[in-house]
Amino acid sequence: NSIAWLCHQLSGLHDDADQRIFDSIIVISDRRVLDRQLQNTIQQFEQTRGVVEKIDKHSSQLKQALEEGKNIIVTTLQKFPYVAEEIGSLPGKRFAVVIDEAHSSQTGESTKSLKAVLAAASLEEAEKQDAVEEDVEEEIIREMQRRGRQPNVSWFAFTATPKTKTLELFGERQPDGSFAPFSLYTMRQAIEEDFILDVLENYMTFKVYFSLFKKIEDDPKYDRKKATYLLHSFADLHDHAIAKKTELIVEHFCNHTKGRIGGRAKAMLVTRSRLHAVRYKLAFDRYIKQKGYHFKTLVAFSGAVNDSGLEYTEAGMNSIPGNPIPESATADTFALDDYRIIIAANKFQTGFDQPLLHTMYVDKKLGGVNAVQTLSRLNRVYPGKDDTMILDFANEAWEIQEAFAPYYEKTILGEGTDPNRLYDLQQALLEFHLFTSEEVDRFAGAFFSSQARQEKLYALLDPIVTRYTELSAEEQDNFKRQLTDYVRLYAFLAQVITFTDAELEKLYVFGRMLLRKLPAARDRLPVEITENINMDSYRIQKMTEGKITLSGGEGVLESLSDLGAGRRGEPEFEPLSQILQDINEKYGTDFTEADKVFFAELQTRLSTNQTLIEGARVNSKENLQLAYNHMFMDELQTMIDTNFEIYKRITDNEDFGKFIMSRMFELVYDRLQQGEVGI
Repeated sequence: NSIAWLCHQLSGLHDDADQRIFDSIIVISDRRVLDRQLQNTIQQFEQTRGVVEKIDKHSSQLKQALEEGKNIIVTTLQKFPYVAEEIGSLPGKRFAVVIDEAHSSQTGESTKSLKAVLAAASLEEAEKQDAVEEDVEEEIIREMQRRGRQPNVSWFAFTATPKTKTLELFGERQPDGSFAPFSLYTMRQAIEEDFILDVLENYMTFKVYFSLFKKIEDDPKYDRKKATYLLHSFADLHDHAIAKKTELIVEHFCNHTKGRIGGRAKAMLVTRSRLHAVRYKLAFDRYIKQKGYHFKTLVAFSGAVNDSGLEYTEAGMNSIPGNPIPESATADTFALDDYRIIIAANKFQTGFDQPLLHTMYVDKKLGGVNAVQTLSRLNRVYPGKDDTMILDFANEAWEIQEAFAPYYEKTILGEGTDPNRLYDLQQALLEFHLFTSEEVDRFAGAFFSSQARQEKLYALLDPIVTRYTELSAEEQDNFKRQLTDYVRLYAFLAQVITFTDAELEKLYVFGRMLLRKLPAARDRLPVEITENINMDSYRIQKMTEGKITLSGGEGVLESLSDLGAGRRGEPEFEPLSQILQDINEKYGTDFTEADKVFFAELQTRLSTNQTLIEGARVNSKENLQLAYNHMFMDELQTMIDTNFEIYKRITDNEDFGKFIMSRMFELVYDRLQQGEVGI
């Protein structure tokens, strides 16, 4: 409604001479399929038929709408690049661009094409191009300016979860150098005013325990990181693991979710990969049939997945004899009453609007804005929908709390991106001695030539690719990371700053195409490791249950200058037996009696700590936890001689230490609240 209201207000704006401020209002949806809900909402405000033009066919339709000065044009971002070459001129036109969900697609190359279409200067150049061969340097400068802000284009970006790039590109610079939104309606306010539900109100986390064993006599050595990743995936994809989680999820749905919202509640399972989604879909359908339950599931993933010699697709798994369900119909099919659970792998985690979604089962690591966007699929209000529920098998409560905190009240960007970072990256790339400035100049000359051909451009890059292949694996990785950083950072900064240094643009177009030519990394995952091991035991245990509480205040995002890709360390090769032992120690449940006594004593000391007792009387749970974290480490230090092995395990293993600290806090807090000790 906010977007629709703004569009119609902008379309009616006039200056002192009674001339329209904007010739056209262009609404951009970040989805490939035009957002039906968005276009319908805008059309509801339409007083005169024909004011709103939806572009749902081809680029020429958009070209015609722009030339005719249609009041409000609703389209997808993907159509704009095709228009750039078709339009001859739009002299003196002024545009308002309203962006729905201003995320990554509006901060890179696709927006450059959009700006080229709307910029009167660039369109005039298009007319002259056949007549005059411009100097390459001048063309490069113009290419940079097209990415910058255009005086005839005003931008209005809507998003619930602004990223660093979004805030710097569309936000307002503050006196202290930070960036803040122009207008704000916070998550907290929306919850308090009942426009959305609080998805963190009922949050349950689970811990998975498993043990693996080696089934061969040999003890081969593997890269520790890669082997650990594969062994964890092996355990996660094991038939027994899928079956255990399937049983838990389906039974929970039947007992706790199915009857909600007047018996119409639906659920989503978020998986970590397409292969997980395929195996869950097979397991769910098998279990539901075996138990005689009367509801259906759908799966959502892109492309085809090969598993055990069979190929699976979304449409193939969802369709039944006599009822084909194409991929484009998955969302609409899920709206039908028979379909109650959807299993999704990197689909429907953003922009999916199904108000009957009540419960989410999370089997994927989530963080940052991705966690907020994914879990917020549940927050839609609906008659009879009083709450939501999340069961999380992959994340801890404190991780989700950290992800949501910046977006709860006000999100700001601490400082703008430092453009000097580009020069640092430029120098770092030159120090690899893979290319010379002359080679970059030759490539740029060919790239900006009116006779530019891809074969010629690739031929100019061949010598650089040859030199790249002669580097060590670590050098290749570091070069590719830094080149990727440069290309991404320049594509963003060129929209905020009008650069006059042509060398930066030359390196940008050179780097973009070079990244496409560079071969994939030579190293591979040692997949044969999974043939040498098996699963000994597997168990799922509930760890926390209740509300994840968020505190108020501003959430500050890091600038792009602070976000480095890091360097890949040298691989550590260890025997399979040692890797298995470490994994079993991390995910196993083998606590000795001495360990249990140690934990009981630690819990008693913390529960009787006078500072925590007093703090529990006057502080919120999250504020108390800050004090608790310090007390935990202090008490742990005093008990070092009691059980040095468990002390060392807590302090050396960060994940294990956080798990113990978090779990112990829940136990201590419960005792303090129940009045068992001193309250």
